[in-house]
This record gives sequence, structure tokens and C-alpha cells, in this order.
Amino acid sequence: MRVCLVTAEYPPQQGGVGDYTRELAAALRRQGADAFVVTGGAPVAGDAAGPVPVERCIRGWGWRAWWDLDRALRRLAPQVANVQYQAAAYGLHPAINLWPRRAGRRWPIVVTFHDLRVPYLFPKAGRLRFRAVLEMARSARRAIVTNIEDQAVLAPLLAQPPALIPIGSNIHPAPPPGFDREGWRRKAGAAEGETVLAYFGFLNESKGGEELVRTLAGLRQRGLAVSLWMIGGQVGASDPTNQAYLARVRQLIGELGVEPWVRWTGFVSPAEVSAYLLSADLCVLPYRDGVSFRRGSLMAALAHGLPVVSTVPRLLPPEIQDGQNMALVPPGDAEALAGRIAALIGDPAARARLGEGARGLARRFEWDGIARRTLEVYDALL
Repeated sequence: MRVCLVTAEYPPQQGGVGDYTRELAAALRRQGADAFVVTGGAPVAGDAAGPVPVERCIRGWGWRAWWDLDRALRRLAPQVANVQYQAAAYGLHPAINLWPRRAGRRWPIVVTFHDLRVPYLFPKAGRLRFRAVLEMARSARRAIVTNIEDQAVLAPLLAQPPALIPIGSNIHPAPPPGFDREGWRRKAGAAEGETVLAYFGFLNESKGGEELVRTLAGLRQRGLAVSLWMIGGQVGASDPTNQAYLARVRQLIGELGVEPWVRWTGFVSPAEVSAYLLSADLCVLPYRDGVSFRRGSLMAALAHGLPVVSTVPRLLPPEIQDGQNMALVPPGDAEALAGRIAALIGDPAARARLGEGARGLARRFEWDGIARRTLEVYDALL
């Protein structure tokens, strides 16, 4: 089967949607599909000859993207085109939302919704913004969602419920050659006997960066030797609001006086991210909207067997068991978060149980299984 994956974000750009697309395309090819990627940006060495062929032929994601996409698909002749949708990656422009209705007469269009964030239409557009997302889902031949929250929103509104196919980790447990955990911790500035908390991923309003900083301050005030590693790029390439939120988090770090115990790694290679995750003691992800399997940072922590402390969502996935494969607290509650972390610091057996549970949970989200389920959606269309 010849499959075109359309994405506004792709490596070397930083971003979870681009990393997801790369991993899915590679897994689809392992399953025998002729998968390739259509995106924008400047050409990159190895695009054509790499493990996943990449066509960077979209000049921008405004209205002229319609013609660029149409030309690309006429030339490349896929049997299925699968749009990877996240509004911020497309600059919040609605052109991509309306493209499936235009192009669906020629090609079967599938849309994978990485979230349901709405595009920008015009001032005071209000509910029309969600209508643009709904139009995209209805005009596609099939919608895919990555989590039960988005499934619950879209299922009642579509003639055919969306397929639920989760994401996997885009960071594999593969540290640099010769990796030594204790040596890596020393190199990263962790003192002997110190508990290292890890946060991985970009910062934005939904991810609870301020609660994370307040939690660190609360743990230090309790007399606990704790530090925080902020792993990876800070804001990404897609969402300009991330920069303002990062500034707020940095200001709070200064106000609370915890700078000595916060280490920012900056953007590092996947192997280095893996080394940091393997060297940390706990992963803290205080999402304001609750833990979700649409979060690539969560999936990476699980894949590395790292005990995860996160927040209770509105809809709790049945796979998550508090105290067994994840530790959960109410969202927005730094005091509860600090209390749960303090309890885990004092209970090595509980941390070990969470780590083992995380590894077991991660096995449900391996890429070859995700690719097989995605191919089943394509097969049903053809």
C-alpha cells in the first residue's frame, strides 16, 4: 500500500507530531507499506535516500497549501493520505481543516487528531473554531484519535466513530555507548544521595510548569535533597505562546530561589534524552488537564521504566492504575504533588513497583502494533 503522511512538523524541527510521524512512517514501512512524508521547510540532506522518503514541497500552511498538496499527491499517487493534525503545527491556520473536503474527491483522506485544539479564524470566531475541527473530521474518510478524551468528544458527532490508536514513545531506551548511570548523574551535577526529578517535553500552559517549580520549592523546604532536570528543548517550533509561558516559569524559579537545583539540558540528541531519563529517579508531569496517552513525554518515561507522578484526568484510561503503574494527584495542586513525591522518596519499594508497572504499560504502545492498527484503518477504506 502506498501511503502519504502529511505533516506540518517534521525533524529536524522539534516537536512531538514530527517525531510521531517519523516513527509511524518507519513502522509502516517495516509492515510492508510504501510510506512517505510530505511536509514543508527547507530540504534536508538524506530526505530522499533515508529510511523514510521525505518530500518538503509545501511552501506554507496557508491557503496556497491546497495547491501544493494537490500537486504533490497527483505526482506521488498515494492510495491513502493521512494528515497529522495539531492546530499549532499549522500555525493555527484553518486551510488544512478544509483541505480534506476539497481533496477527498480524489484521494481517501484520513486525519489523525493529536489534539482537538481549534485554529484561529478571525476575532470573536467563538464556536466556529471548533466547527473547523469538526468539519475536518466529518469530511475525512476516517478520523483517528490518540486518546479516550478526544474519542469521547468526537464519537457522538461523527457518523462513524473515530478509531482509537495511541502514540508510542519517540525516544527509545538507547543511551550513548558506554553509558554509566552514576557517571551520567555526576556529570549532570546531581549530588550523592540526591533525588533527581525529571521533566521532559516543551513547556506550555497545559503542562503545569508553575506547579512543578512550586513542588520543587516545597520539597526543598521539607529538607529533602531534591533537584529537577528539565530535559530537552524548552518551547519547540510550533506554538509561539510557549515562549511567554517559559518566561513565567523562569521568573517563578527566581522568585522561589530554586535556581541552584534546576538543570536545563536544552535540546539534546535522542540518545542523551534516554541517558537523562535512565539516570533520573522520578518523572514528574503535572498536566493541568490530567495525564493522557497523547503525551509523547509520558510515553518516553514509561518506555524507560521511570516511575511517573502525574495528575488525574477527567477520563482516566482503564490501563492506568494509581499506585501500580503511575502515581496520580489532583491537577493544579502543588502541595499534593510534593506530598506524593515525598512519600515515594521514602519508599523505594513503591518506586520500584511503579517503574516495573511503567515498563509493563509501555509494552502496550509499541510502534509495530500501532502501525498494524493504522494499516487496518487504511485497508478498510480501500
